[in-house]
Amino acid sequence: RPDEMAQFPQPAFFTTPPLWGLNEREQRESIRAYYASITFMDANVGRVLEALDRLGLAANTIVVFVSDHGYHLGEHGQWMKQTLFERSARSPLIVAGPGVRARGRASSRIVELLDIYPTVAALAGLAPPPSLHGRSLVPLLTDPGARWERPALTQVRRGPAGSTFKGYSVRTERWRYTEWDDGNRGRELYDERRDPAEAVNLADDPAHRQVVLDMQRVLRTTRGR
Repeated sequence: RPDEMAQFPQPAFFTTPPLWGLNEREQRESIRAYYASITFMDANVGRVLEALDRLGLAANTIVVFVSDHGYHLGEHGQWMKQTLFERSARSPLIVAGPGVRARGRASSRIVELLDIYPTVAALAGLAPPPSLHGRSLVPLLTDPGARWERPALTQVRRGPAGSTFKGYSVRTERWRYTEWDDGNRGRELYDERRDPAEAVNLADDPAHRQVVLDMQRVLRTTRGR
């Protein structure tokens, strides 16, 4: 509804007008098609894993299941990706194979796609370049509850050619904090424990002023690493 959308900064939205004007029937058809594509992809992942078993390679193969982004199916009036909401920024990540001791166990720690390179290198017994920003996930693949305090950074670009600006979002285990054009075009703060749908923007709530200041520091530090 317009009153719900008014709490978010305008750059937060990629899909304009909301839902691209699709009616309910068209939305249902699009969602059904998307689920069909996921089902097809999952089936082919199964074929690959079955082939590894059949060829006797499963015990000596590192498998990383990941996507490059999440996907909106109407949340906040958005479709596809290109936002800094959780639904778009979050992606699946499953690692299996030799060196993964915590088999079948999930971790709630916040990690990044940058961590994949050093993780695979470590599992393969290789030394990655020292300049990488990512960090090996092997400690979490051994103990999913291991201490881990690194946040995850996501960014998108907005505006026409020649006058673009960036949006940056940093995610910790509890909070997501977002700034558009260094905060000049809006800010967002969400409590991911109490509000996983990110329905209430707390950035201008006086009761969360200290959280905003703390998350600003986290964002600046993470961007500068």
